[in-house]
Amino acid sequence: MLRRALARVIPLSSGLRKPLNPVRIGASRLATSSGDPVADGGGDDPFSFPDQYHKHLPPEVARGVDAVVVVAESTGSNAADAVRAFDGCGAEASEPLVVAALARLRNSCGAAHAAFRWAAKQPGYAPGRRACHSMLAILAKHRRFDAARALLDEMRRASTASPAAVLLLVRRLCASRDVAGAVAAFRALPSFGFHPGVAEFHGLLSALCRYKNVQDAEQLLLSSQKEFPFETKSFNIVLNGWCNIVCSVREAKRFWKTMELKGIERDVVSYGSLISCFSKAGSLDSVMKLFNRMKEAGISPDRKVYNAAVFALAKGRCVDEAKALVRSMEDKKVVPDTATFNSLIGPLCKAHQVQEAMEMFDAMLQRGLSPSVRTFHALLNVARSPIEVFDLLDKMKELRCEPEMDTYIMLIRKFCRWKQHESVEKLWRAMPANGLSPDRSSYIVLIHGLFLNGRLEEAAKYYEEMKAKGFSPEQNTEEMIHAWLAGRELAKVSASIRSKGGSVSLRLPRK
Repeated sequence: MLRRALARVIPLSSGLRKPLNPVRIGASRLATSSGDPVADGGGDDPFSFPDQYHKHLPPEVARGVDAVVVVAESTGSNAADAVRAFDGCGAEASEPLVVAALARLRNSCGAAHAAFRWAAKQPGYAPGRRACHSMLAILAKHRRFDAARALLDEMRRASTASPAAVLLLVRRLCASRDVAGAVAAFRALPSFGFHPGVAEFHGLLSALCRYKNVQDAEQLLLSSQKEFPFETKSFNIVLNGWCNIVCSVREAKRFWKTMELKGIERDVVSYGSLISCFSKAGSLDSVMKLFNRMKEAGISPDRKVYNAAVFALAKGRCVDEAKALVRSMEDKKVVPDTATFNSLIGPLCKAHQVQEAMEMFDAMLQRGLSPSVRTFHALLNVARSPIEVFDLLDKMKELRCEPEMDTYIMLIRKFCRWKQHESVEKLWRAMPANGLSPDRSSYIVLIHGLFLNGRLEEAAKYYEEMKAKGFSPEQNTEEMIHAWLAGRELAKVSASIRSKGGSVSLRLPRK
């Protein structure tokens, strides 16, 4: 019945149309956005770190960056030793050097902060806005909020503060579920000489929603009408939170009704959010009903709405109908993008229809569309051998789509599951070449994978390395390693006693 209903809405024909004028895949680094038709909404921190930035620096600056990174990663907690090591590394502090060094040290807060403090004390250099923003982002990411606030105060005194810098701190406070702190930081904007407007209010609502504080965002929205009059965009931010962050159909429907009761006009973004919610929930019938109701209301679907509908169809195993809807997009002069093809490739991979997914991947390239990291993640998830994995990684390199930390974490898990230890080491060594340094999550995944595969000495080595970099282990990781170390020491003692002709008696303590 559903297929007959779909056939009335989406005319079927074979294959996807090829573009009239294929374009060559761009040479610039590909965007690493999710490309998900039901994406989580809200961008990341505005001061993203340029992983490849250091490759375009003058040779002398690049050498200075390397020297500073080596010193920052190797010096311990002794501040005097660190200062002497930095002063002796031969690097000259400058904005490009500091920004590039912080980009490479961003996963080690202590090392990054040491490098920043050293640079700030050098004669002839004062950290600029970009360096300060980078350091602020690192401190906030690692929840060093007191140090982040102190840096903001320094930025205010140096006239390098900006509303975006404060909102960066707001986002990280939201990420740590400190809603009161986030709202207080927002309310403190006037103390920096900035008066929050609608754009900044939207930034606060987006940050609250992005980290699942959607109920708080809704209450803030509804209680701020006098200061920030109701408008469709404000309500769309909260609606998107219920639809695509919390992914609650019940709450999404409730808030949709709230918009109607308060007389808020619903636009293509509103419909797109609810369609995405139904799409994620696998409610294909609801997706198509709302899609048709939207068109009946005289609202033309945009690319995001089409992509959500394509995703729902592909997820519901209606692949032919999904392809037909892509053709319908083109008939309406809505050009398919990378997310459109990801909407097909992702569900096909999850359904283990790998051949069809690869056909969509090839069609995507034929149209001159650049695959995103999400495209490759879907394909890497269904790779069945190390050869397939490394072939896909080579393809990423060829298309200049740089792996992310999540890529490495996913593949380390996969290779540990396959007991491919040489491949794990190869991946681990490849991270620095892509401008990445291992973070806490990657260490934990590696240590657990090695331990569960019986590579106990290696697991212990990486455990010590992780702690030396200032990353705190998970409790179960610590207990696992400590239990093994204790067992190893006990075995050594037992062997030593036996070699001397003695005996060992172990007694359990009474309860």
